[in-house]
Order: sequence, then C-alpha cells, then structure tokens
Amino acid sequence: MKGSVSTLLRSYGLGGVVSLTIDLVATRLLVPGARLIHRPAHIRGKRWIDFGTQLTTGRGLRIDAFGSENTEGKLVRFGENVSINDYVHIGAIQSVVIGDRVLIGSKVLITDHNHGSYGMLGEHSDPRVPPLLRQLSSAPVAIEEDVWIGEFVSILPGVRIGKGSIIGTLSTVSRDIPPYCVAAGSPARILKRYNFSTGMWEPG
Repeated sequence: MKGSVSTLLRSYGLGGVVSLTIDLVATRLLVPGARLIHRPAHIRGKRWIDFGTQLTTGRGLRIDAFGSENTEGKLVRFGENVSINDYVHIGAIQSVVIGDRVLIGSKVLITDHNHGSYGMLGEHSDPRVPPLLRQLSSAPVAIEEDVWIGEFVSILPGVRIGKGSIIGTLSTVSRDIPPYCVAAGSPARILKRYNFSTGMWEPG
C-alpha cells in the first residue's frame, strides 16, 4: 500500500492525488459502474445514458442526451472498458452506441444529429432560417468494439465504424468505415486494411 501511495505521489503530486481521490469518490457516488470520471464533467440527460462498466474519462467530458418523456430506452450507450481522453463531446437525440474497449483521444466530437438537413434523404433546409431554428435531423452512430479514435476527430450522423478500425488524428468521418481498417482525412478515407493471412496492415 505504501508503495502504491508513493508511486501516486511521484506521478501526480499531492494536489493531483487529492484531486484524483475526489474524482474517484464522485464517480462511485454518481456513476457507480464507471471506473473513473474526471471532473469537470458536464452530463445532460443522465437518465437516457447507459454508462456501461468500467468507463474511464478525462477532464471536460460533455454528454448531451436530448431525450423527452416519450423517449424509450437509452440514447447513449457505452460498452465495457471504454476509455475517453480530455474534452470529448457526445451529442445524441436518436442513438450513439460505443462498443467494448473503444479508445477515444482528446477533443473528439461524436454526434447523431445536425441543425437542419442538407440533401440526406432528399431533404434540404433553407439557409435563410437561422441554424438554431432549423429542424434537427438525425441518424444513429455506432462505434464497434476495439476501435481507436485519434485526437481532434469528428464523427458525424449515420456513421458506423467497424470493429478494430483506427481513425487518424484530425479526421472527419462522414461515411461508414469497415472493420479492421485505418482511415484518415477529411472526409476520412481508407488507407490500410488488416490482412489476417499475412498478419500485416496493407494499403487499402
């Protein structure tokens, strides 16, 4: 025990250890199934969020689950052992599902909705209407197991990211990414695929 305390003190300093302890206590009280949610965290619509088990987050987490009395089930669902870094924003009015063991870098946006419609399903919002007054459009987002999302990534409505895929830093994901791929860019495109026969990541 003494060794673990001294290791924490060397890593975080006394102030850091005190802050970590407060975060741990707050996590146990407010989100019992989570491992650690660092403060500050801004969570709206907690009743429409399934935090999964052993969720770990960095500072500045923001989750907006915009449910209503007519909402059935959860709008945001986490799997097991999801790890999220600092200043991640997740917004949902329909469905955002994040699978087991997903790793998410800092400053990532994941949203299932837009202010208005811009050609999807043949619907077009009038740009003369202020963005806040445009009717929201949405499509579910799914991030499958063992996905790694780099920093400064935006994941847009209607996207599914397949199991084991990697999304490079500064990417905008606006269409589905198959399993076991490396994708990057804005919009993100497939750069490599994992070949199970050779055990290598090969150009996509």
